[in-house]
Amino acid sequence: MNNLPQTLLKAVRYFSNLDICHAYMRKIKWPDGIVCPHCESKRIGEIATRKILRCKDCRKEFRDKVGTIFEDSPLGLDKWFVAVWSIANCKNGISSHELGRALGVTQKTAWFMLHRIREAMRTGTFTKLRGEVESDETFVGGKADNMHAKKRAKRIQGRGTVGKAIVHGMLERGGAVKAVVVADTESNTLCPIIRQNVEHGANVYTDANPSYNMLAMTHWHQTVDHATQYVNGRVHTNGMENFWSLLKRAIKGTYISVAEFHLSRYVDEQVFRFNNRKTGDGSRFWNVLRTVVGKRLTYRQLAAVGDCGFMGIE
Repeated sequence: MNNLPQTLLKAVRYFSNLDICHAYMRKIKWPDGIVCPHCESKRIGEIATRKILRCKDCRKEFRDKVGTIFEDSPLGLDKWFVAVWSIANCKNGISSHELGRALGVTQKTAWFMLHRIREAMRTGTFTKLRGEVESDETFVGGKADNMHAKKRAKRIQGRGTVGKAIVHGMLERGGAVKAVVVADTESNTLCPIIRQNVEHGANVYTDANPSYNMLAMTHWHQTVDHATQYVNGRVHTNGMENFWSLLKRAIKGTYISVAEFHLSRYVDEQVFRFNNRKTGDGSRFWNVLRTVVGKRLTYRQLAAVGDCGFMGIE
């Protein structure tokens, strides 16, 4: 950690040496020494010319990418590490087209890389939010003006939120945010999520949505009616509104449109950057790398979108 580069230029230079990349990856995956993933033996040799490890007991070969988001990727770790640095430290994210041009790979490959890194950025925690917590929801979906006439007619028949995805978020003031894609804004959906993630008895501030009324049984719940005001003393949801603006700026300005099937990963990406906002670029890079072990996302899983459409932002 002490030797980590702190700027993109230094990171590109530092990780241009594949030997350094592989040594770095091995320290992350096996901090107590390399262990064979097949027989758990510690008698490991190396075929240096091919950057392959070989167990001296079971005689099987394996790479240091095994059991990580990099597994089975033909790309070198020098390109992977630059991709991790870019998505971890670009405030509005980085598009697959831009990353593909920067790394010299196709857009499809860059898109796959970014989603695998987002899988590593999905870091759950059992720590509950405490103190003053804001709770709010936002709607993600295309503008009616940009839709085909038939789809626009269906949108006009319902509310402005018809056909949009819903993201619910909770923010501990001065601390972390948690956000998740939900099916609806009903009380039976929102209240259990808050009770699971917010410490019992904490102050919870929401808008006037009646779905939050049941929170009074377990938390100190106060509301602000956005029809008349946005701030009432300490009661407001402006912190969550700030997070929503960051999320929508990334989707609208960088990603343009996302499939509903993948929306949760884009939310996790923004949550990670927001929760690591007080650290430096090198620390954010390290925080992603140390979570790549034990996670795997195949293209078959990623492409199993079915008939779900693409969404813009409103």
